[in-house]
Amino acid sequence: MIKHIFIKNYALIESLDIDFSEGYSAVTGETGAGKSILLGALSLILGNRADTNILRNKDEKCIVEAHFDIQRYSLKVLYDLHDIDYDEITVIRREVSPNGRSRAFINDTPVNLNILKELSGQLTDIHSQHQNLNLNNHIFQLNVLDSFSRLGKDLSEYRETFISFKKAKNALEELIQKAENEKKDIEYLQFKFDELEEAKLNKGEQELAENELQQLNHTEEIKLNLSSVFELLSNEENGINLQLSNSLSALNSIKKFYAESEDYIKRLESVKIELDDISSSIEIAAEDIEFNPERAEFLKDRLDLIYSLQSKHSVSSVEDLIKIKQNIENRLSDITSFDLQIKKAKQLSDHLFSELTDKAKNISNIRKNNKALLEQEITAVLTKLAMPNAEFVIELKQNESFNEYGMDTVSFLFSGNKNVSPEEISEIASGGEISRLMLSIKSVISDSMALPAIIFDEIDTGVSGEVAEKIGIIMKEMSAHMQVINITHLPQVAAKAHNHYKVYKAESEASTITKIKRLDFEGRKIELASMLSGENITDAAVKNAEELLK
Repeated sequence: MIKHIFIKNYALIESLDIDFSEGYSAVTGETGAGKSILLGALSLILGNRADTNILRNKDEKCIVEAHFDIQRYSLKVLYDLHDIDYDEITVIRREVSPNGRSRAFINDTPVNLNILKELSGQLTDIHSQHQNLNLNNHIFQLNVLDSFSRLGKDLSEYRETFISFKKAKNALEELIQKAENEKKDIEYLQFKFDELEEAKLNKGEQELAENELQQLNHTEEIKLNLSSVFELLSNEENGINLQLSNSLSALNSIKKFYAESEDYIKRLESVKIELDDISSSIEIAAEDIEFNPERAEFLKDRLDLIYSLQSKHSVSSVEDLIKIKQNIENRLSDITSFDLQIKKAKQLSDHLFSELTDKAKNISNIRKNNKALLEQEITAVLTKLAMPNAEFVIELKQNESFNEYGMDTVSFLFSGNKNVSPEEISEIASGGEISRLMLSIKSVISDSMALPAIIFDEIDTGVSGEVAEKIGIIMKEMSAHMQVINITHLPQVAAKAHNHYKVYKAESEASTITKIKRLDFEGRKIELASMLSGENITDAAVKNAEELLK
């Protein structure tokens, strides 16, 4: 239900704060007082378009905020779907800036108009003369039958399957298309893979090959310098080894009377051993160093292949080439496994199609079983509203394809007069008949709509007397299942309300603004008397108002 409404800077409304109660509330006021302005502001909450024409003060933004108590309604899944914080007291706010920019918030989470419409449509329904056009809408008609048939859970489960089926079908089609596209590339991919596979690349081989080739290309220089080092170490006339031997002899000759020489002898002997080993190793290395033209040619060809592959694949290492080969191998594996993937995807799609068919048939059967009872109940309410000859028929047809509602199409047929066959509502019903038909429909489905609030905007136009009183009774009965707010000009309708609000204009020298207040019993009596007799309230009108309130 709507608990609170705040409106600022909207048309004639400067600032308005009003609390609403559950049950049936009537909103009255003189023509031009601003009842339609109040409704227009609320329509922003439902996602209607807005422009700067609504701004009272063109330099300030307009704010419309409504608080809804939704604790009795299972709407959390809708909030989760759109990643909106759920709160049992939901706050919807709409702002329109002087530059024309509009913003919407649900529990302080910014949302676009589509999400706002989707959620607010689950919270309240504003019914006006314009909305009577919905009666010609087959989706609306289908929703009426579904609401009466209490198909909420079945439809929810059906739609889950419908969404799963669509996803599975799309996935199958995408897989088939991908397989066709990939198979066109399979020869090229296989060529690239074979080229890399034949290269038999190994991690780290590029660096090793580059080092070895560099050594081969400098064989002479290496051999010459190694021989030179060996000569410096081992020359019999002045080599380092000879000098070390002479140094050891000198130290040995003095060790008897110079004890410290023992340490030097040990250290030089260690150096000599190391130098002998180095000299021997260098000699062997110098003898082993030979230029191998075949090996050099092999390494050059190998590196040319690696450089060519790196250039072709725009990478700089053998490791990257190995990764590319693995990726290509994976793609080839995927392509060869497409047939199996497609088979599995088709099995899932077929299974969901079968499940969808069963659920759609079940929904169709429930609709068929409830159709006649809905026809009877709506016809009975029309009779109460002074349409004893009204005939209301629901035509149910089955489609060949599925949509989010199942596989049925619904048409409402209507006749308001004797001996006139029911036809499409748009072809036969007058404005007054449509208003009463819509009220009949909404009253019949009020206990199954699972809607927190409904607002009627002068749905009682064109009726009076006994019919008006019955409209008031019907609205009061509806309020047992939901909050009903009715903007009316009929005292008989307003008198049936649990709560009564008056919209009025407050004028000053500077401006005229629209306000709203809740009336107590005395206030209601005066307002109803005014509605009965006009500006000059008579005693008879006051008595009549008292009777109406009783």
